[in-house]
Amino acid sequence: MGGNHSARKHSFDANGEVNFDHFQILRAIGKGSFGKVCIVQKKDTKKMFAMKYMNKAACIKKDAVKNVLREQEILQHLEHPFLVNLWFTFQDEEDMFMVVDLLLGGDLRYHIQQDVKFDSTRVRLYICEIALALEYLRSHFIIHRDIKPDNILLDEEGHVHITDFNIAAICKDGSLPNSMSGTKPYMAPEVFACAIEENSGYSFPVDWWSTGVCAYEMIRGKRPYDIHSNTSISDVQHLFAVTNVYYPSSWDNGLVSLLRRLLTIHPDERISTLEELKIHPFVSSLDFNAILGMQIKPTFVPAKDHLNCDPTFELEEMIIEAKPLHKKKKRLAKQGSKNSKDNKIVDANDPMQVCLENINADFKVYNRERIKHEKEKSDKESTEKEEKKSKANRTRK
Repeated sequence: MGGNHSARKHSFDANGEVNFDHFQILRAIGKGSFGKVCIVQKKDTKKMFAMKYMNKAACIKKDAVKNVLREQEILQHLEHPFLVNLWFTFQDEEDMFMVVDLLLGGDLRYHIQQDVKFDSTRVRLYICEIALALEYLRSHFIIHRDIKPDNILLDEEGHVHITDFNIAAICKDGSLPNSMSGTKPYMAPEVFACAIEENSGYSFPVDWWSTGVCAYEMIRGKRPYDIHSNTSISDVQHLFAVTNVYYPSSWDNGLVSLLRRLLTIHPDERISTLEELKIHPFVSSLDFNAILGMQIKPTFVPAKDHLNCDPTFELEEMIIEAKPLHKKKKRLAKQGSKNSKDNKIVDANDPMQVCLENINADFKVYNRERIKHEKEKSDKESTEKEEKKSKANRTRK
């Protein structure tokens, strides 16, 4: 993708607002809930990122605009070693863009499908890293609501990072979400109970249940409950009531004990905080400060000689995609020229046009790189000021 594109040189203002022209498009690597993902390189710093782009018209048709904007707003206030952190947001006539950490190790769904062996030591570290991220999200009153292998990415060293916050809920002032949101096979029992009004809301334990389902699936290659997207709520509740989750006798007893605590039907009895996890015998010997600092090396390191993703994403972008990203600049220039010649008048009564105008108004541009630079500059100035003040005091003495 973008072979000819990369050979062309585009002029851009390195000091201006970050936009599409600031990046060299390298190749497509995946699909998100409401968009596609490609590898990009920022032209001035040469840093590599993942760029997620979401077509505005498609988002409007899928009623997904609110989720996209909410995800961006949430990520602008977060930064953690085990999250996929946001760096830039910008938009153009066609798309909304999110530029995030590039993680080349693939998602856990890919590795499960590759029949890679997940041993108890590997899964234990994943659970702990996810738990540290969940505790951080809790400190910001955020429930992810869609923890699943597809949304857990590996970096090149094998550490996990949570992504996709488009259905996350913010729970402040005691408010609890009650909508049936998530991916059915990974949704906690209390989420289904809300759907039939058996309870009034759910909270942070739902993400810990989902973590338990993921961990079980990694080890066994199948989920603990036979739930699918088309399974009815009544059938799901029946499964929760009658299924005795199978734990093979060959599994580590400590791992089984932890999985039982994560897959506890009643949320009040489920492990759902970092402090509760830390005292469980299976992880109590681990140094969580070392885990947070990524000092404990994963037992599995993703392959570096190829991309850990489905290669058809690249073919789809090049051959099937109606509006491929690498032809965007030429397409928009042609479109702008046509609109100018036609002296096109915007129809204020056109619902699609109204929605597009609302997106343009509500979209928030973000630049973490600039924020970090300004903070470093401010910290440096403060340090220099303190040093001068201290030197002046010593001189007077």
